[in-house]
Amino acid sequence: MTMWGPAGETGPAGDSTLPLPAADPSSGTGRAPFTDVVSSGRGQAPATSYGRIPRAPRAPRPPRRRLGRKLLWRTAVAVLTLALLGVVAFGGLMVVTPSADNAQQLVQAQDVAHHAAYPGPPVPARFAESLVATEDKRFYSEPGIDLYAVARVAAGYVTGHGIEGGATLYQQLAKLLYTHGQSTASDEAVQIALAVKLYLGYSRAQLLQMYADVVYFGNNYYGLADASCGYFGVQPADLSWPQAAMLAGMVQGPSLDDPLTHPANARAREVHVVGRLVATGKLTAAQGKAALAVPLPTLVAEAGQGCSS
Repeated sequence: MTMWGPAGETGPAGDSTLPLPAADPSSGTGRAPFTDVVSSGRGQAPATSYGRIPRAPRAPRPPRRRLGRKLLWRTAVAVLTLALLGVVAFGGLMVVTPSADNAQQLVQAQDVAHHAAYPGPPVPARFAESLVATEDKRFYSEPGIDLYAVARVAAGYVTGHGIEGGATLYQQLAKLLYTHGQSTASDEAVQIALAVKLYLGYSRAQLLQMYADVVYFGNNYYGLADASCGYFGVQPADLSWPQAAMLAGMVQGPSLDDPLTHPANARAREVHVVGRLVATGKLTAAQGKAALAVPLPTLVAEAGQGCSS
């Protein structure tokens, strides 16, 4: 039989006895309060709930407002960096590209080579308005280049989409005079710099005159005077709205939009330009409808007869 000794002592059998809890002086019985050893364990804090282990607290997330400001700041830095690089690149182009002071001499040389009169007759308002409406709607306010179009084309090259279009009349004239009609990426960069130089060196009336003197209208007609007399038998000053619109529509595809060999294409271009004239307020809807009511055979009835004077 095992004998238990006083608390903390060893009995005869050599077994250690459990220490008795100290009495609770506030208890009437003098006994120590009962502790649930099973649930809490000896020397451990009681678990908050059965079967769960407390997790370490998560690090607080930064406020969304702070993240938004950080993203905005990085975007602003990137945009400013790109703008600075663009300014530096443009400055380099302005230095390495030739001067545009000889533009009129180049126009004259091309007219002589194409057996066209130089200078040609003054550009009539109807053709000028038709050309601007379809080719360069910001012609009277831009500094030689359309910044929105340049950004769009640049983004197209960066992304590999190769977006075309957006060349101002200044850029088109630079293409005709300085880059031999080529449109590679390097040629277009040169055309942008030369367009600014043309803007700085010539009035808009002079630029329209040079453009009208050298642009090709198909069917071996170079310059507005040859095209007006060749297709319609009238001087440029006597062009009707539908005739002026048809010629303005041809400058992007003169061989494909020739009204004598491709009448359907020429008619489509005429409709497009008249629509642009109405959209920009140069013609009313009624005037645009009246212009398109003239059949194509009537417009070119005097084709090939030339101008009498």
